[in-house]
Amino acid sequence: MDPLSGTRYTPAPDKDWDINVHLPASNTKRLEKKKHPGKTGAVIGVVIFAAVVALMVGILVWHFHFRKHQRVKRMYSGSMRITNQAFINAYENSSTPEFKALAKQVISQLKVVYSKSPQLSKYYRESTVQAFSEGSVIAYYLSEFNVPVGQERAVDNEMTSVETLVKKMRNSMRTSNELTFENVVTSAMDDRMFSRSFLGNLQFEEHTKVDYIGRIQSPGFPDSPYPPNTFIQWQLRADPGYVVKLEFGTFELEESCENDFIKIYDSLVPIESLLMEELCGKYLPNKRLSFLSSGNVMLVTMATHDQSFPGFIAEVSQVQKGNKAIACGEKLIGSKGNFSSPNHPNYYPPKITCEWLIEVPAGKVVKLVFKKLLLSQLGKKNTNCDKDYVEVNGKKWCGEKPDGSVTETSSTNNMTVVFYSDESRVDHGFSAQYEAIDVQNPCPDKFRCRNNNCIKLALKCDGWNDCGDMSDELECSCSSADIRCRNGFCKPMFWKCDGVNDCGDNTDEMDCGCASGQITCKNGNCVSEKLKCDGKDDCGDGTDEQDCTKATGGLTVSCTDFTYKCKDNKCISKVNPECDGMTDCGDGSDEENCDCGTRGKSQRIVGGQNAELGEFPWQISLHVKSHGHVCGASLISPKWLVTAAHCVQDEGSLKLSQPGSWEVYLGLHEQRKTQDPVQKRNLKQVIPHPNYNKFTFDNDIALMELDSPVTYSDFIKPICLPAPQHEFPPGQSVWITGWGATREGGSAAVVLQKASVRIINQAVCNELMGGQITSRMFCAGVLTGGVDACQGDSGGPLSSLSGSRMFLAGVVSWGDGCARRNKPGIYTTVTKYRGWIKEKTGV
Repeated sequence: MDPLSGTRYTPAPDKDWDINVHLPASNTKRLEKKKHPGKTGAVIGVVIFAAVVALMVGILVWHFHFRKHQRVKRMYSGSMRITNQAFINAYENSSTPEFKALAKQVISQLKVVYSKSPQLSKYYRESTVQAFSEGSVIAYYLSEFNVPVGQERAVDNEMTSVETLVKKMRNSMRTSNELTFENVVTSAMDDRMFSRSFLGNLQFEEHTKVDYIGRIQSPGFPDSPYPPNTFIQWQLRADPGYVVKLEFGTFELEESCENDFIKIYDSLVPIESLLMEELCGKYLPNKRLSFLSSGNVMLVTMATHDQSFPGFIAEVSQVQKGNKAIACGEKLIGSKGNFSSPNHPNYYPPKITCEWLIEVPAGKVVKLVFKKLLLSQLGKKNTNCDKDYVEVNGKKWCGEKPDGSVTETSSTNNMTVVFYSDESRVDHGFSAQYEAIDVQNPCPDKFRCRNNNCIKLALKCDGWNDCGDMSDELECSCSSADIRCRNGFCKPMFWKCDGVNDCGDNTDEMDCGCASGQITCKNGNCVSEKLKCDGKDDCGDGTDEQDCTKATGGLTVSCTDFTYKCKDNKCISKVNPECDGMTDCGDGSDEENCDCGTRGKSQRIVGGQNAELGEFPWQISLHVKSHGHVCGASLISPKWLVTAAHCVQDEGSLKLSQPGSWEVYLGLHEQRKTQDPVQKRNLKQVIPHPNYNKFTFDNDIALMELDSPVTYSDFIKPICLPAPQHEFPPGQSVWITGWGATREGGSAAVVLQKASVRIINQAVCNELMGGQITSRMFCAGVLTGGVDACQGDSGGPLSSLSGSRMFLAGVVSWGDGCARRNKPGIYTTVTKYRGWIKEKTGV
């Protein structure tokens, strides 16, 4: 019943109400003024009251009458096994009479299935069969519903019961020619696939065979970008008894998956519960993305927006089930060995269960260490491992774990390891190493962690989580150089006041300047948080008015040392607006010269230190002729490099200040491997900063000009130069790279190394380094310390991610040893030299 219908209650006049009775008032004159309101006031009051009532009635009428007639298109994709049919080749081609006849029968029975549900029958419009595959016959279909606004969730829930409806219908079958369905899978489609107004809708098919490799590619590749506003599907098939292998070569889409994306399904229609992975951005050709299906079909979908990028090319092949290349589970006998999930380090297939039985010599026990462990949990934060997992000793492991941090030990000389993946969202899996150990002394001359890892005794109670489970940092006595956390942990002093809660109880972030409820200005003043973005310069340097219109761009403000200046000399409040994809300056100058700082996506390497080929395409190797690699540098344009001034100081007979002494290698990944894509150049000139101080390392920066420009490629690209006002705050994670020694006093690395470091509070670092830090230097410390995170070469880049681009935050300058704990690295602050770089290079 409409809530507005029915009898209304109108109170009758109260006969006992005496209109002459007045309440007592302390001010009778004020009361008298209100006893007889004027006619104008009464009329206005009545009009306002009537307008409010009319508005409320209108809203309610719209909500309950008109809104219920608003409907939205709701698409569902599904598959089902037809058990009383056998697959024939004609079912693979949608234009054959056999396909059309079976499709018509499937659609007819789907309509009957939906009619069994009052919720579904009311809104059902139509279904289409998209494909069939083997087993006996699997039908893949789309169903469209017109659902009233607000009822979407209810229909989604009802669609989950389609399997039950099918069973009911199967039990009541009356004719032998009706199809029998089972294994019904259905889910709501990603609305990005049909809600957009696509200008094009393309579909392709590829059936790979034995000794045949097919290829799929985005339309126009490689000669032109893929078309905008287009939806594309590729249905991939293999022969019965085989699985589909999809391996991408070049892959470059828009960075945001909200606009352009590729989705891969273990199906022939886009069933979200069978989604294997969603991809966007750029992956370099050397790091091939490889996927395996669970059966002999796979679907690749691509949706594009209004911008176009190069696209992709991929190979499609088939692998026989049981092939050693994708073997799953076996018996392992011996004192040590290795094994991994199928297709590792690429994506494992969905819907598999593997079991390894490990047996070591009698009298020993099995110690198992996971070198890599990446098992998708769909963003879940729980630790139940109710999706993909590896199970050891009855304990499940999943998610993303640091390398080597997961260790299990058996109680006998046998161990069983089970790996399970469900039907959706695959990942890179795991690699594991087992060995036989003496149960009485599993860590000779080392500290035994609670997770059974073994670490050097010197690493206990040093403030670092070397075990992976923090057990080496329990029951410790902190030294005077440590932060004494209230929870008992000891942490390195250079993590104090960097905005990151390293202790876990916030001890390291206490007594760090301004009181609670205040913000710290860049000039050191403290002002109330309430004054931020009030339009007034309360700090005195304008920093309380920065970044006040983040969602819509920068607000024009008075220029200070901390505001971004556009080319037209107007200043905006937004922090780090340059090259963020949003035009903030009125003249658009914040988005000029932004062909920089992009890199290929590396596959996740938890705790790994080898950089990927092309991951840091601005990294340069500087060789002294006949001496080999000496320093690093950063590419900032086709002809200019940034390095450290101390790298170009003459040393005896080595005239390092002269361009003729140097050879420059761009695109280099592994020393001595200088073939394509590496480019070699000589130098035209070397420009050290005129105020470089060789005793204090102040102004430790230099420029180099190449004798001829380089050609950009996937492996050679410039890094973005930050504006003078660009902020790199304490606590921010950044990357250092280089071919420096992997340990103090050791030999140089062969493969380019990377290390994650964190910018350190300036005042704290200056205190740690004995007052040697100038305003043109800053400090950054490695998160893990030790030989695995050596700081790389002098002159090399400290790269900081801002938005989707990398900026040159610092130049590797000096330090106390290499990767010593509690001794952070010192870097030249590039923002202090932006004007000098512009003057000398024009960049």
